[in-house]
Amino acid sequence: MTAVETFAAEHPAFGRPTPVPSAREAIQDAIGAGLLDEVMARIDDGTLQLTGDGGFIPEMIKAVLERGLAAELSAHLGYDKGDPIGRYLPNSRTGSTPKTVHSEVGSIGLDVPRDRDGTFEPRLVPKGGRRIGGLDEMIISLYAGGMTVRDIRHHLARTIGTDLSPDTISKITDAVLEEVKAWQSRPLDPIYPVIYLDAIVVKVKDGAAVRNKAAHIAVGIDLDGIKHVLGIWVQTSEGAKFWATVLAELRNRGVQDALIVCCDGLSGFPEAIEATWPAAIVQTCTVHLIRAAMRFVSYADRKKVAAALKPIYTAPSVEAAETALLDFAAGDLGRKYPAAVATWENAWERFIPFLEFPPEVRRIIYTTNAIESLNYQLRKIIKNRGHFPSDEAVVKLLWLAIRDIEDKRARERAKEAGKSANQRTAPGRLVEGAVTQGWRGALGALLIAFPDRLTTHIN
Repeated sequence: MTAVETFAAEHPAFGRPTPVPSAREAIQDAIGAGLLDEVMARIDDGTLQLTGDGGFIPEMIKAVLERGLAAELSAHLGYDKGDPIGRYLPNSRTGSTPKTVHSEVGSIGLDVPRDRDGTFEPRLVPKGGRRIGGLDEMIISLYAGGMTVRDIRHHLARTIGTDLSPDTISKITDAVLEEVKAWQSRPLDPIYPVIYLDAIVVKVKDGAAVRNKAAHIAVGIDLDGIKHVLGIWVQTSEGAKFWATVLAELRNRGVQDALIVCCDGLSGFPEAIEATWPAAIVQTCTVHLIRAAMRFVSYADRKKVAAALKPIYTAPSVEAAETALLDFAAGDLGRKYPAAVATWENAWERFIPFLEFPPEVRRIIYTTNAIESLNYQLRKIIKNRGHFPSDEAVVKLLWLAIRDIEDKRARERAKEAGKSANQRTAPGRLVEGAVTQGWRGALGALLIAFPDRLTTHIN
């Protein structure tokens, strides 16, 4: 039995992991022992700063990293620094190499030890690595929040004293592109009873010019009533050709059928839907229709016109809705605003499917509000940008923004865990993973309306 084995036998606790205090406990112990009194006094009188060049925290991280690197090299070589045995071994220490790494608290200059054979591969600060900690995550979060690459550069230089080139920051955000591609090509369910589609306008560089493009987002409600962002597409061609490409992609990802597709009357979209899913009902969003009609109405008359239009979309049948539209057209407001009447007449065939459903379904397809709420948040994020360098950059930012919004909301909800419902103020999910209110009643009504298309998919 070796000496170590003998010692272990005589001391049963040998080899067991020692409880490691948390960071908070370690700091409290240091404060209690008075070890940080002088540091805190210097911070209070302004002679020592916490972050940035020469700050206490970067210098502390530097000391910890260099000590860790020295320990890694000792393990690699098989002897500790200063041990005379190093003179007799084939590989030994031979000075250090200066290296600057960037972190959440500023830039840190390190002296990385090296060996004569050049075989030392540090894991704490890998070769070629220039960023440590959560700096990459911080940059991606700032980008997802709407800051441009140059904004992020100035922000990091001003707040933590780290100066990264725009190219480096761009490469950090590009690191998520593979994740975006995987998300955009993931398999989908064979059927979504309801799909919403809406768009926001973005400016994208096209050759030497910058032109407006539409970034379209599709949201589907699955059989459990859960909403999912199905994909993001930037318009590369006009009308039906573009929509045919989008819907073919959804079909190729597994969507065999959609019962109702709600949109705002986009050109070419209804025809593309019917070509992809012949039995799908294309429903013009009622709220979009009301807004379109209101464009021709003076501000003073808008409340009156809104009240006069309500009998149309709340009518119990198509016949009753037609009567309500004729009454509106023949009335004073209809004669004053013929363009508002024409808006409803032109969209009539795409509006009336709405009237065939009971209230449970009407409430869900009445508006694309769920996706509009998302688009509202996305517009706030992109409003400060002049333009995007490519379509790919648009999809990247929108995907990051959606993920960032949902993550922030999830953190807020986590803070309120355990509180009673009337004490919670954190917002629910915006879209992804959100539960559709009243879905059980709506699914029952859809099952009656489409028994042959839904029964096979419901367990």
